[in-house]
Parts: sequence; C-alpha cells; structure tokens
Amino acid sequence: MSNSLIPATILTGFLGSGKTTLLKRVLSEAHGQKIAVIENEFGEENIDNEILVADTREQIIQMNNGCVCCTIREDLRTTLSDLAEKRRKGELQFDRVVIETTGLADPGPVAQTFFMDDEIAESYLLDSILTLVDAKHGEQQLNDRQEARRQIGFADQIFLSKSDLCTEAETAALLHRIKHMNPRAPQHKVHFGEVPIADVFDLKGFNLNAKLEIDPEFLNADSHGHDHHDHAHHDHEHGEHCDHPHHHAHDDDVKSFVFRSNKAFNPAKLEDFLGAIVQVYGPKLLRYKGVLYMKGSDRKVIFQGVHQLMGSDLGPKWAPGETKLSKMVFIGIDLPKDVLLQGLEQCLV
Repeated sequence: MSNSLIPATILTGFLGSGKTTLLKRVLSEAHGQKIAVIENEFGEENIDNEILVADTREQIIQMNNGCVCCTIREDLRTTLSDLAEKRRKGELQFDRVVIETTGLADPGPVAQTFFMDDEIAESYLLDSILTLVDAKHGEQQLNDRQEARRQIGFADQIFLSKSDLCTEAETAALLHRIKHMNPRAPQHKVHFGEVPIADVFDLKGFNLNAKLEIDPEFLNADSHGHDHHDHAHHDHEHGEHCDHPHHHAHDDDVKSFVFRSNKAFNPAKLEDFLGAIVQVYGPKLLRYKGVLYMKGSDRKVIFQGVHQLMGSDLGPKWAPGETKLSKMVFIGIDLPKDVLLQGLEQCLV
C-alpha cells in the first residue's frame, strides 16, 4: 500500500454559487500541491480550457500546473481506484483529490463511496464536504429545492459567495437559517473564490476526533430542558442572534438537534438503538456525529455517520477532573426529534 492515505474533498454547492471559480483559484494558487480534480458533472460550468492542456476526450488530463483533471464517464469508484493505481505505479503524481459535484447533486452517495468500499478506504481519506451557497439566490434555492437543503445538511464547511450583492440583513438572515439546519459547519463569506487554502483543505471534518465543532451559542439555545414543543423560548432566549423578523418564516425540512447528557450510556443499549434508527431513518439522516461517555470505558467514544453508514472509534482518555458528558448532533430531513431524544435517554445507565 502507499504510505499514506490520499485526502479527498467533496465540493458541492448551489448552481451559480462559484464552485468553478473557487476550484480555479485553488488550482492556480501556488501552494506547491498537486491536485487531482474529478468533475462529476456535465454542465456548462466545467473548468474552462484555459487552465487545461489536453483535449478533454481523454479521461485523465494533465493541467499546465501539473495538476490532473478527470471527467467521470463511469462511476466514481472506478475513477478513484484508477487514479490511486496510477499514483502507486508512478504514472501520475498528485497529493490530494477534489471531487466537484453537480449543482443539484446529493453529496451523500459520493461521501458513502469512501466508507463502503474497502479498496477506496485503503487509499483515500475523506477530509470534508464543502458547500458553496450563492447569497443572492440562496434563500430562494433553499425554499424551492430539497437538494440545496441537503447540501447544507451534509456540509463540514459552508462558503457564502456573492454576499456583496445583498444587504447585511439579508445575509445575516440566510446565515442564521443555515445555522439552524447545520450548527456544526463553520460559515465563511467569500468573494470571487478568494479563499485561503487553509480554509479548504485538511479540515478533518470527517475525522473521528474528539473535538465536536458546534457553535456553543447554538448548543446553549437548545439545552433548556426537553420541552422542544414551545418554540418561542428556543428562538429568542439567546438574544441578539434571533431578532430577524422573518426568521422562522420557513420551517425547513433539514434540521439539526443536539442530545447532551452527563449520565453514561449503556453500550449495548445504545448500539441496538442507533442500529435501529439507522435502519429506519438512514436515507433521511444526512450527518450525525458525537462524543460519547460510555459506561465501563475510561476513554471517549467518538462516532459519526452518513445515511446508513456509521463508524465509531475510541478517542482520548477522559482527563482527570474533566466533566464526562455525551454530546451528539443529528442533521437530517424531517427526523422525529422527540422519538430520537427519548430513545437516547432510555439508553443511559
């Protein structure tokens, strides 16, 4: 096997949100990395020829800066496995892979490719899913298209482009709405793809690590006990964040919720319950992630998943004097929050 895994980034986003602009910038920036780009789309938005050298009838083409570009003619798995093999044989040189999906694609199956297939999992490490949102049309796209809402739910990082075309209030309202759908993805405003490379690569959004990135303010807003039916206190308890008059005009089907407890989980019960949940709601579960306090273990257990695929790992030991608690975030479509929260309560020791 090659010494280390090849990091992969999935770049998704609304039509017209500037994915290609961002890609071009990443490719042309002098960061000394060779990048293989896999284009999972046949739109008018393909990378233009000025940065490509060869004729695109070939499946894999070298760019003039030494990067490689492929257009997927068959499935992603085959393309990834071909690329890895050519890299092992020294026929191609690249440090990482970026997969650009179509404007309306569901990133779920693309992400699942990295978990489902042993050969792919032995060559690649899925680093993160980046979602670009067009600030000007984002509100409308979120209203009209479930695919756009799903892309928000999947994201590890959200880039808002074209915010210079909107008022501050419009941008704030959109970011707020997105935060409710996905509290664990940091948001960045970007202009014409000017994104520092550090915000794009090696984000480790998919790594099972003990740091669970959720906006602390969001967590506080959600933790006033379990009477989640009364929405008013939840929306306005934390002050300045929620005073947009039209804020909850849209009750989006992609939602997130957080479970927290300082009681330990019974490992067998939790495993059974999560297994059942994933069977029933898998297609509607976009991302879920947690740091768990398990009975009988002196280490944190870290778990996460995409749709039906779930993985867990032993994390670091609980530090002396550290408050042991479990924290889980679920992001999905029309999930029965009460059923899930009560089910998780029942798995506590």
